[in-house]
Amino acid sequence: MSSSRELAHPEPAEMVVTDVLFALSDPARLALVRRLAEGPLEVANCQPAGGEIPKSTLSHQLKTLREAGVIRNVPSGRQRYVSLRREDLESRFPGLLAAILAEPGETGGDRHGRPSAASPG
Repeated sequence: MSSSRELAHPEPAEMVVTDVLFALSDPARLALVRRLAEGPLEVANCQPAGGEIPKSTLSHQLKTLREAGVIRNVPSGRQRYVSLRREDLESRFPGLLAAILAEPGETGGDRHGRPSAASPG
């Protein structure tokens, strides 16, 4: 019996834009996607730069991204690696990922990415 099990990933035709947008709506998941745009990561290295989060929280974040079709999570030996499904997202939703990644990164604010102080206007 293998210790690594394959996880379900939606086919590109099964991806739903609202699921993808929901997965990208969380600042922590969006920050992870930005890191994955630079290349695949071992799951153990997916912790945010600002500090560690509980493994259960990280697992939930990865599951949300995987089930939406944003990332692929595959075993490699005794480790698991996650990678951005850039080509699949581009073929299903042309320009969406490029637009998301072109936005400047979060510089502060609440957990929803809103500025912490109201701006005039």
